[in-house]
Amino acid sequence: MRDPPPLHTSSLRSLCRLHSGKVRDLYEVDADTMLIVTTDRLSAFDVVLPDPIPRKGWVLTEISKFWFAATRPIIPNHLTGLDPSTLGLQPDEREQIAGRALLVRRLQALPLEAVVRGYLIGSGWKDYQRTGRVCDIALPSGLQQAERLPTPLFTPASKAPAGEHDENIAFAAVESLIGPTLAAQVRDVSMALYRHAAAHALARGIIIADTKFEFGIDAAGRLTLIDEALTPDSSRFWPADTYRTGVSPPSFDKQFVRDHLETLDWNKRAPGPRLPATVIARTSEIYVEALRRLTGPATR
Repeated sequence: MRDPPPLHTSSLRSLCRLHSGKVRDLYEVDADTMLIVTTDRLSAFDVVLPDPIPRKGWVLTEISKFWFAATRPIIPNHLTGLDPSTLGLQPDEREQIAGRALLVRRLQALPLEAVVRGYLIGSGWKDYQRTGRVCDIALPSGLQQAERLPTPLFTPASKAPAGEHDENIAFAAVESLIGPTLAAQVRDVSMALYRHAAAHALARGIIIADTKFEFGIDAAGRLTLIDEALTPDSSRFWPADTYRTGVSPPSFDKQFVRDHLETLDWNKRAPGPRLPATVIARTSEIYVEALRRLTGPATR
């Protein structure tokens, strides 16, 4: 059986579209439920690229389902447990969402991204080079690129509108946004989720360098994990067997695409450039390998 064709944008006539994000299309099912369709779109530097990555949406959906189940003892999530095939969609619509859709509860989303960094890379490394700090958190001198941090850092970010860049914010700003009690809960849960996932992944040969979580509040006022969880789109995954400090490690995530884009004469604004077929194929392979490793047996 051949893989379904890549899906850049879904089009479900039977449901009302609520929103299209960088990767996911959201549809209203009823007042309490929505359908999340994870497309094969890829965003880099907060710009959606024109070329879809085959099997990417399926991989992200499977990884999120895995982590939602694995982290349920830490925090509830937005999954309803219902099968999207029960919605009574038209045949072409069912083909679009096959293997890439989740029925979830509609919750009040918090206006921030809960970022946890375990290693010094990306914008954190750039901040450290300039100031010796990451998101205004002082760090020891002499750390190298990609070095493991003395302790994981909670470095929240604002949620930027489409086409704009997310910005790091201080914890005090999070307290102002959602109140000090909820801010502390978001921080503590994010750290617990990261530590749990990092230990699981490391036993399977993957270092989770950093990741971001999104949360909502349900009708009972409970903090709830939403959106996606610990996927190659929301995290940096490095192969543990080749990891070393001082360089940007190869990865099981979209860093491969970012590295390619850094070689281009592009201002990192929309529209994004087309990707070579070799980059598309290799990126698809990387996503599938991440799923295989994370959901497989421990290797160490």
